[in-house]
Amino acid sequence: MLFRSTAGRVLIAPGDHHLRFRGSLTRTVPPVATLDQGTPENYCRPAVDVMFRSVVETWGGNVLAVVLTGMGSDGASGSAGIVAAGGSALVQDEATSVVWGMPRAVVDAGVPAQVLPLDRIGPAIVERVRQGRHHPFAPREAALA
Repeated sequence: MLFRSTAGRVLIAPGDHHLRFRGSLTRTVPPVATLDQGTPENYCRPAVDVMFRSVVETWGGNVLAVVLTGMGSDGASGSAGIVAAGGSALVQDEATSVVWGMPRAVVDAGVPAQVLPLDRIGPAIVERVRQGRHHPFAPREAALA
């Protein structure tokens, strides 16, 4: 399946399918989202690490990773890749997580991430979009994609 990337649209990977993005950093090729049944990663399909890697390949460091409650370590290596590319990361705190596995894995991996309670995650995302690259936790190169 192929979906054109559209501002204001939220895509959620259905069960048993990885969600990947591809396109061009020069914007000559509009980004698209694809679904596939590639090999499970971190015992998961969909796996957020798969998606995060494709996001870096498509948008470079102009990205904000957000990791919420969940079991396992999925998201840790992908968040590290986003931050290494110049992006930033937010993770849900332990107190408001049902299971602090995925967010903890990001923190334990040494990824510089802002740790926030669930009710502050949405406002933090909005603030980053408003502030763009001028926000202290925003990507270095440009406003969020």
